[in-house]
Amino acid sequence: MKVPGSKQYGAFKAWVEALPSQGRYSFTRDEAMKAFGLNRKAFNRSAGRLSSRKKIARIHGKFYIVVPLEYAAVGVVPADWFIVKLMEHLGRPFYVGALSAAEYHGAAHQCPQRYQVVTDRPLRDIACRGVGIRFLVKSKLKETPVQQFKGVTGYIPVSTPEATAIDLIRYSRRVGGLDQVLTVLQELGEVLSPIKLVEAAKIDGHVATAQRLGWLLEKSAFAAKSGRLACWVSKQKPLPTKLEPSLPLRGSIRDKRWNLWINSEVEGDLT
Repeated sequence: MKVPGSKQYGAFKAWVEALPSQGRYSFTRDEAMKAFGLNRKAFNRSAGRLSSRKKIARIHGKFYIVVPLEYAAVGVVPADWFIVKLMEHLGRPFYVGALSAAEYHGAAHQCPQRYQVVTDRPLRDIACRGVGIRFLVKSKLKETPVQQFKGVTGYIPVSTPEATAIDLIRYSRRVGGLDQVLTVLQELGEVLSPIKLVEAAKIDGHVATAQRLGWLLEKSAFAAKSGRLACWVSKQKPLPTKLEPSLPLRGSIRDKRWNLWINSEVEGDLT
């Protein structure tokens, strides 16, 4: 049985430390085992030594990230440095969405504790040394409009401002509730296109989501951005729906413009 001798370990360590100079901050167990002729036990011992010295970290299964010197104190790099490679490794389509997407678009007041990624099937959330990834699931993933943002290691697909606004409503309970959503919309509203907002609502296909979004946009002082959306919602002849689906109707009042029962007090952090 092979064990990682000093030469093997030294070569592996040198290879890992050289990856950032090639613009890479990740590798897989299989890749390293093949490159250095290591069996599983030998790899685990070598990887364990490097991990204990905070030179690498295992993010998911066979997927590892490289920690450059400037991040040695925390022992991990930001999620956007490796998210594309991680999702390629998992074989899943994705885009960065919800609060994380809003941050790309300038709505950074509510920075998410976990990097929020939308994909097509459930994945377990990731937490490693203070860096976390929260996975959200969406059936119409490929239809969602995205744009590419340049990151440290390449381009990252991020939902457009309008698709982000829709997702914030869709995943409101996963992102901190409607108060959190309203706070984000108070900044995100500045970059929303009324025409693209309707297009995003059509793609999403859930009129109730558009009803809630329109009401919140008005409350966030962007009523001018919601006019076209209100016209589209009206044409769909929607049934009355609750602003907060999880709460009862008792004591609520109906907003006629959006055919929405206002059954919750929603307050943003910004004025």
